[in-house]
Amino acid sequence: DGWTYQSGALNLAFVVYWSTLLGLESAKRAGDEAGYGQLGAALGSAPDWFNFLPIVDYPVIAEHASYFRDWVQHSTYDDYWSRWSIDEAYDRITVPAMHVGGLYDIFLGGTVKNFVGLSSENGIDQAPTQKLLLGPWTHMPWSPVDVVGGQVSTNEVDDWQVRWLDHHLKGADNGVMDHPVTVYLLGEGIRNFSEWPPPEAHFCEYFLHSGGRANSKFGDGWLDREVPSDEPADVFIYDPATPTPSLGGHSCCFDSVTPMGPADQCVAEGSRMVLVYTTEPMGEDVLVVGDAFVTLFAASSAVDTDFTARFCVVGPDGRSVNVQEGIVRARYRDSLTEPSPIAPGEIYRYRIDLGPLAVKVPAGSAIRLDISSSDFPQWDRNLNTGGPIGCEGPLAAVTATQTVLHSGSYPSSLSLPVVRN
Repeated sequence: DGWTYQSGALNLAFVVYWSTLLGLESAKRAGDEAGYGQLGAALGSAPDWFNFLPIVDYPVIAEHASYFRDWVQHSTYDDYWSRWSIDEAYDRITVPAMHVGGLYDIFLGGTVKNFVGLSSENGIDQAPTQKLLLGPWTHMPWSPVDVVGGQVSTNEVDDWQVRWLDHHLKGADNGVMDHPVTVYLLGEGIRNFSEWPPPEAHFCEYFLHSGGRANSKFGDGWLDREVPSDEPADVFIYDPATPTPSLGGHSCCFDSVTPMGPADQCVAEGSRMVLVYTTEPMGEDVLVVGDAFVTLFAASSAVDTDFTARFCVVGPDGRSVNVQEGIVRARYRDSLTEPSPIAPGEIYRYRIDLGPLAVKVPAGSAIRLDISSSDFPQWDRNLNTGGPIGCEGPLAAVTATQTVLHSGSYPSSLSLPVVRN
């Protein structure tokens, strides 16, 4: 969970791209010139293939990279995945490690998870052996991408690695482990902390509100710290044939092929298939560092569907820039190992993990939350049928009516880890 799948949804763009790369290498080693040529052509036109259904029968890839079909067919966390999971080995890993991740990298969540897991096993109260370094880049190359407003210096990853190796291999007292966590805050710069999540961070809840018409950035949705009272729900239509597009995000590995990095979300937020909730401009700088999540009370007309969330910073010029996003596949709302359908029309509580983030929301800017049912092609489209994931064609797709509630009984909210200056 976190690279092939995210809360039950297939990381489509990454899986297609990565399996094609692996297939190229396999064909090269096998001397399969025809397969190598076909996969090379497929790699160059990968975005054209994202719409293909059923996913399990992707042309060329399914033929030359059998593991692609395995990944799609094992949509539940089972023995196929658990045997490779590093989570199961934390207690056997005692060597020091430096965990390097990008704030727009698909592996950001896994990087932080491994740091936390190994720090716990090795004793956070003892001399730390684990180092976490998070910077303002995607996956590769590690070029800076901060567009929130900070001054990005040249990439210093190599310098950090040399210092870390000097400390652990040569015994150099160079201060590299004085702070186990070093993070570049988007919009500000480097900050150091003793652990992740930072002990200085405290959750602040921003509740969803509207008059029942939060559809698009032109709607009446807003966020504030007040628990909602008796408010009408928001309703939108999700048609798998016209999914909400991924504009930037946390995919891999080149932005010309897959959705990566920061981007202006105004086009997506202009759609009535997206619910938009925005705070008033901040009166002071707000530092958000840690793991954010959304609590969503929602109902669907379908037996299975997705709900997505995107956290953005809106500048004084109106530009809405994505910082983090998340998804939950309804059938996996309670368990990744034992999926269960939902009852049409019934209200469920969903948790949408946005994952790690580190950003300064400057005074004069606003916090925005986008809610929809697709973020494509970062994640595959849920066809709303409840059928086997990745195994159905386009004619099977069902249009769903989605209802998001925000009231005293159903207080949907965005929970942000805020560090006080």
